[in-house]
Amino acid sequence: MNQIRFVGYDACHLENFIFDVPEGHDCYLLVLTNTPARFWLENTIRECPAHHAILYPPHSKIRYGAWQGPYGNDWLRFSTDESFVINFPLQNVPFPVSDPEYCHNLFQLLTWEQGQKSQDAVIAQLLRILFYKLRDDLHHPDTNPHSHGLLTLRKQILNHPQKEWKIADMAASLHLSAGYLQFLYKQQFGTSCMDDVIQSRLRMAKDFLSHSEQSVSEIARLCGYGNTEHFCRQFRKCNGITPGQFRKNTRNRPLSAPLPFRTVAGTDYTSDGPNQPQIT
Repeated sequence: MNQIRFVGYDACHLENFIFDVPEGHDCYLLVLTNTPARFWLENTIRECPAHHAILYPPHSKIRYGAWQGPYGNDWLRFSTDESFVINFPLQNVPFPVSDPEYCHNLFQLLTWEQGQKSQDAVIAQLLRILFYKLRDDLHHPDTNPHSHGLLTLRKQILNHPQKEWKIADMAASLHLSAGYLQFLYKQQFGTSCMDDVIQSRLRMAKDFLSHSEQSVSEIARLCGYGNTEHFCRQFRKCNGITPGQFRKNTRNRPLSAPLPFRTVAGTDYTSDGPNQPQIT
């Protein structure tokens, strides 16, 4: 059973802020920092950059506060008997969060679900997702200081592939050289940033071809291609058929039939694009 006592996000405090509860709460406290923060641990003081999380179990000493300026965080006080919380592998110690925006969105959803009729079931699922995400960060610690920026860049590419993406501009946005950006991106995601652009554009094109009456040239333009012939060549190279053939096949196929696919360079491209995690 889960009971949310208090939950909030985007809390802001002055640079002298300290939260000090020597006896702790009678419930769990989860904190996600949005700014640099200082944590008083059992035998030391830990100073951490932004985007760290810490889980305080019931009746444990709590003391944290601002460091190097104003302080901000998302926070959650709750009671639970869920094993994924009780057995969380790291408690009373801060650790970095790889995708703070994702976790921040979950804090928002937990806040909005308060008082809803579906509260119990939805909150249980949101807590499970949040703690599984945090556990994954512990199992796969992030040692690359550019990882957060790279993840943000990838989200932008996948959500807006039609933009005029250029390696030089991507690198400048992260204050990296073009070559180093490409090395880090490949290392972190297993693909190049321009391959992500291409595959995201082609997924968008498939949606247009399947569900709109727009011409191939108009679809090419909407997906970020300045040249229709280049779009058609790229589409055929990755899918084995032309855009026109793809549209014809999707319009004629039975509802239960899968869309055609082709394996290119070890990656399966289906109607939903490469088999990679969806990032929001």
